[in-house]
Amino acid sequence: MDRKDQLILQELQKNGKISNLELAGRINLSESSCLRRVKTLEEKGYLTGYAALVDQKMAGYPNDVLVRITLVSQDKQNLEAFESEIHNIPEVMECYLMSGDSDYLLRVVVSDARDYERLHSQHLTRLPGVDRVHSSFALRTVVKNKILPVR
Repeated sequence: MDRKDQLILQELQKNGKISNLELAGRINLSESSCLRRVKTLEEKGYLTGYAALVDQKMAGYPNDVLVRITLVSQDKQNLEAFESEIHNIPEVMECYLMSGDSDYLLRVVVSDARDYERLHSQHLTRLPGVDRVHSSFALRTVVKNKILPVR
């Protein structure tokens, strides 16, 4: 990947709806060369898709809750069962397998504390292998980058 490819990735992260004509102009390439590079970046897996970003608060989910989950054991069967089921909870925005005290870290979105109580009792504690659930409400978002630095 060269500097032009990096610029393409930066511009597409800022605005995935940018036209090829405008993108080519911004990075000083011909339209055909720019389109060829974008297609190559897609084929190589640098660009994995395009999405619209929905405002979380406007969609009725103003609260982020960070949830640390500990399983009864970390054997392969427990991990696979948990990971299979976590995909079925739409409020789970992110899920990470972790090192340290907890097995998983989740970011979930909820409308309020009562909504989180519902999510906790009806979904999170019923996931396979869950031993403990520790939750922290985010008070305020300080940084939430949507643009990955390109090297």
